[in-house]
Amino acid sequence: MQGLMMKHELMISDLIEHAANVHRDREIYTLNTDMSEHRYTWADCAVRVRKLANALLSAGVKKGDRVATIAWNNYRHIEIYYAVSSIGAIVHTINPRLKPEQIIWMINHAQDSYMMFDTTFGPLIEGVSAHCPSVKTWICMTDKAGLPDYKTDVQDYESFIKEASETIKWERFDENTASALCYTSGTTGDPKGVLYSHRSTILHAMMGCSYDSIGGGSGDSILAVVPMFHVCAWGLVYSAAMVGAKLVMPGPGLDGANLTKMINQEEVSLMAGVPTIWLAIYNHVKETGGGLPTVKKALVGGSALPESLLRAYELELGIPMQQGWGMTETSPLGSTYCPHPETDLDDYESTVADKLKAGRRVYGVDMRIVDDEGNELPQDGKTDGHLHVRGPWVSSAYFGDDDNDAFTDDGWFATGDVAALHPTGFMEITDRSKDVIKSGGEWVSSIEVENAAADHPEVAMAACIGLPHEKWQERPFLIVQPMPGKTPDKDEIIKCITAKCAKWWVPDAIVFQDTLPIGATGKILKRELKVKYKEFDLTNPS
Repeated sequence: MQGLMMKHELMISDLIEHAANVHRDREIYTLNTDMSEHRYTWADCAVRVRKLANALLSAGVKKGDRVATIAWNNYRHIEIYYAVSSIGAIVHTINPRLKPEQIIWMINHAQDSYMMFDTTFGPLIEGVSAHCPSVKTWICMTDKAGLPDYKTDVQDYESFIKEASETIKWERFDENTASALCYTSGTTGDPKGVLYSHRSTILHAMMGCSYDSIGGGSGDSILAVVPMFHVCAWGLVYSAAMVGAKLVMPGPGLDGANLTKMINQEEVSLMAGVPTIWLAIYNHVKETGGGLPTVKKALVGGSALPESLLRAYELELGIPMQQGWGMTETSPLGSTYCPHPETDLDDYESTVADKLKAGRRVYGVDMRIVDDEGNELPQDGKTDGHLHVRGPWVSSAYFGDDDNDAFTDDGWFATGDVAALHPTGFMEITDRSKDVIKSGGEWVSSIEVENAAADHPEVAMAACIGLPHEKWQERPFLIVQPMPGKTPDKDEIIKCITAKCAKWWVPDAIVFQDTLPIGATGKILKRELKVKYKEFDLTNPS
């Protein structure tokens, strides 16, 4: 016997209409590409979403067509998210910091028919357009007056939607219809395409609204620093519409000064981004003697949260930090920090260890760990294994790719992370499978070494990689980015490491580098460091 419930497909179009009807006066603030400010309401946004949808339909965009974006976090990008998906087409967000040949590969692999881009990326478009035959129309996200003179045949966004109707009857279709396409940034070889659906997006947004996950409600002002080209901005564009939160979109203003100004000016209460962003804000606040009085929580993802940054925000700025874990393949929400009910929140020191884990597993994402032979391992918080996940917003295959070795025969996705699962529900990432350093047959956790080194007050960031060793197979090697104007003492860094790690994990050598290579998602590009230092002689580090 089945239940007597309505069959009502989960549609992204319902989200924007809900926001327009129920939360119509809540704002979306944008720092534009030209550094001017723009603000309008969710109701205003919905009108322009309908216009864009009608313009796309009039231009011949059909269900399943891919519409690419190379753009900052801004109000037009939000409109594209909703309009494209709501007519059954697919938003393909592209990371603008990739090499041109990688972008060309992605556009051609996805067979994008339209490309919408911010003026910042005009030179990039000029360089790739001749190599992308599937793209019929290039649209610059500006008005006619702001349209630069391009060699490529380009339309301006405002002219494209100007004559389109403000009304539309959204079509209802199968909720499993594809809605967005993102390519992974952390794989070797060609990137892998992850194809989200309306169903997965709505369910993911619902979980993102949960108090113990990302949270946020109609009274919140959310700063979305995480890029819209990275896993759909962690779903914030959708969950904000669902609850009617104000959105603060920083555009290209991603430095500490601009972000701090926006946080205080727009009274941000919840902010989401990667550790490097929060470090920039913290440094600016400390340099200027200011504060962030309205912020209730900073969500951290993309890479491991250093303990020094956690303590700086919580003890000095009074802002709780919440670490989360996820991947492009998990939409990305997989786990977020929330205290176990038995945690003594009055004893701050007792909370730190849990806050530095990857969070507690959210409902909807099952997890297991297995050994090299695929045997399931105990969830005792002590045993490490290869992390597998499954759930309604977890990818089941890669788009247009026959290489699906990451997906197991019994329905799990092999994440490439090495983790321990705790009886309290916490998941603890101990390393990436490809970054694990195997020394003398035993694993060295590069993440733990990096986090321990970052405890030194003069260390801004650290990267630990494995280099070949004649006796031990591999040994850890540490590259440190010092705080501006500082030269940390290597022996003091080693003391920080030995305070938290096994002595045999101590790097055989430490070198300083003014800046570490950072990808567009805020992660340290270890593959570049491995290439740069592959000839480094660990036996003669001086």
